[in-house]
Amino acid sequence: MAATPLHPNPISQFPPIISKHPQTKLPNFASINPLSSREKIVSFRPNSKKSNPWLDPFDQGDDPEMEYGSLFSDGKQEEDTRPPDNPDNPYGFLKFPAGYNVEIAPLGLKTRGDVRRCCCLIAGGVYENLLFFPAIQLIKDRYPGVQIDIITSARGKQCYEMNKNVRWANEYDLDDDFPDLAEYVDMLGVIKGRYYDMVLSTKLAGLGHAAFVFMSSARDRVSYVYPNVNAAGAGLLLSETFTPNSTNLSDGGYHMYHQMIDWLGRPFRNVPRQPVPPLKVSLSRKVKQVVEEKYTKAGAVKGRYIVIHGIESDSKASMQSMGDNDSLLPLEIWAQIAYAARICSDLTPVFVIPHEKERVNVEDIVGYSTCIVFITTPGQLAALINDSAGVIATNTVAIQLAHARDKPSIGLFCSDDKAQAFIPNPEEKRCTVLASKTGKLVDIDVQQIINSMQIFSAPKPLAVVQ
Repeated sequence: MAATPLHPNPISQFPPIISKHPQTKLPNFASINPLSSREKIVSFRPNSKKSNPWLDPFDQGDDPEMEYGSLFSDGKQEEDTRPPDNPDNPYGFLKFPAGYNVEIAPLGLKTRGDVRRCCCLIAGGVYENLLFFPAIQLIKDRYPGVQIDIITSARGKQCYEMNKNVRWANEYDLDDDFPDLAEYVDMLGVIKGRYYDMVLSTKLAGLGHAAFVFMSSARDRVSYVYPNVNAAGAGLLLSETFTPNSTNLSDGGYHMYHQMIDWLGRPFRNVPRQPVPPLKVSLSRKVKQVVEEKYTKAGAVKGRYIVIHGIESDSKASMQSMGDNDSLLPLEIWAQIAYAARICSDLTPVFVIPHEKERVNVEDIVGYSTCIVFITTPGQLAALINDSAGVIATNTVAIQLAHARDKPSIGLFCSDDKAQAFIPNPEEKRCTVLASKTGKLVDIDVQQIINSMQIFSAPKPLAVVQ
């Protein structure tokens, strides 16, 4: 049986729909240049930077057209108005003031991103921890009422006697790639028990350190990661990552934390960009008294001596930067500088030794009448610089403490690149920067150092002629 042929114009089973609106003509998509359309689409993206491409490849950041309510939505967080605990109440019910709703207290943490407790994991020694001080002040200004805790090495922990913004400082060696299991678990329990809202880490994270930060249970987990294949998988466990230019973060010099500082001070929900504060340190009265007894016993007078720091030694108390290994001078060169300091500036040079075994070497090479002070902590070194007329130092923490206490200084560096990295804008810091022309600190021009000592010259009293 042959099939019935189809009609060339078959009748539809449904009646045609007559629209009241005029019919619009569709454009010819074949005539559109695909390159120009792609350029238009890219130019109207709301935010080109993804928050973390490891977590969600389709996350384009916050929607700029999103509208939030008025409660805990924008602006900075407020100081905690909670009064101190009542010592007569064993149950702690009077911790919360009248009208304080415990149920909505964490609402600002979710909608506005408040940070009530912050933990900073700082890798490195004294130099690296001191350069993190502006970031700590930035966190304090950006999140009013925040409680900041520090976890760092034993040497780095000594810095925080000069910082009043830090609540607790714990000692833990972050640079140890194979830590003791008991110490690892104990520190992890300490971090989890404090319920941090934000954890910042300056250690370059691989998968292992990222897991350590992830197990802190913090809402914001921020860390530097390796700039190579060792960072594989670390971004899955972190909420924000920063990639430095090299595997040694200290190579960045004074602005080694600029990526993290830029992220911390970012503008967010009617809060403008937070300016970066300068490097400042605070000194206690007790430390000042102890240091004054030391340099007075050595034969120096307050305001009439120059601090010399950076003698060649194998002690860890030399306070060098991990980004500059060539930052110590032999005593033979320091002897020439000290002799010129007595003649040119009429000031007493005070040698800071990191170990008592260096006292004999200083007396043999420089002289037995030399003023020598034994100091191993950055707090006492800052107090010694605070009472001095200036500082002559290599690239150690002393040159940064002179800037923090607004003292004139002469910085000795092995190269111009290191000088520009660690002392940017030396005129504003009252620092005269001198660099070796051969790339080795031992070849620095001593005569150039002597000519720069006029920065310490004080006006001498004029004699009255009768």
